[in-house]
Amino acid sequence: MGELFDTRFRTDDTPMTRAELAQAIDACDVLVPTVTDHIDAELFAGASDRLQLIASFGSGVDHIDLRAARAKGVIVTNTPGVLTEDTADMTMALILSVPRRLAEGEKLVRSGTWAGWSPSGMLGHRIGGKRLGIIGMGRIGQAVARRAAAFGLSISYHNRHRLPEAVERETGALWHPDLDVLLETSDIISVNCPLNDDSRGMIDARRIGLIEPSAYFINTSRAEITDESALVDALAAGKIAGAGLDVYAHEPAVDQRLLSLSNVVLLPHVGSATIEGRDATGAKVIANIRTWVDGHRPPDQVLEGWV
Repeated sequence: MGELFDTRFRTDDTPMTRAELAQAIDACDVLVPTVTDHIDAELFAGASDRLQLIASFGSGVDHIDLRAARAKGVIVTNTPGVLTEDTADMTMALILSVPRRLAEGEKLVRSGTWAGWSPSGMLGHRIGGKRLGIIGMGRIGQAVARRAAAFGLSISYHNRHRLPEAVERETGALWHPDLDVLLETSDIISVNCPLNDDSRGMIDARRIGLIEPSAYFINTSRAEITDESALVDALAAGKIAGAGLDVYAHEPAVDQRLLSLSNVVLLPHVGSATIEGRDATGAKVIANIRTWVDGHRPPDQVLEGWV
């Protein structure tokens, strides 16, 4: 970007403060934020008319008030697709890790208290033959389904719309129009839908209560889709067997109760953290900006369906 445009960089790898964001959007034609840079209606209202494009670095856009952007006449783009395989890999890693207690086992070895193999030591559950329920069957959900099928899981999914028959056949997935039924009948639940007005708080305390005590809960999407407090209560009470989490309601702060639970695998929001993925994301950002500069509609413009 430095070679192509008059660019000002933030070299500190931390979220911009609100004051810094306000200053940036008032002084630039194009802003390139990340998921930790929250741009709300108040910031848009204070921005000069110079701001015309927000080329977000990442696929999620829940950190940007899209309605306010549209009202201001600002185009918003994202980088869909480039992080699909990386996030699906991490989701599958958690699907394997939690039932087989891999994190617990690693900590046991490091503690120096491991007494060696025993017939009943560190018993977990096999995943072959289990029922995987995927919430959100977009690019990432479908990639998770393909991986899970190779491990012998039977796959069901909940989506706003049913997938074409060819996609269902390729992924071996069964559509559940009723989310409650999916939660009641799944051995492992994976949240892979984007955060928007429809999904925010979708997995509330009532729905968490539908999950079987023997089931596992995986979330590599956004914490706000789930009532985190209710989830922690269920895990602590043994009403859910375990969880694998890559996202949290108040990042980087993590609920202290989660830290004390041995049946939860906690990751530091690294679902998309690969060198290849970051490079591809940057390339998409530049492609969106260059297309816009050339007077054309950017290929990854976020449309009204996201709102």
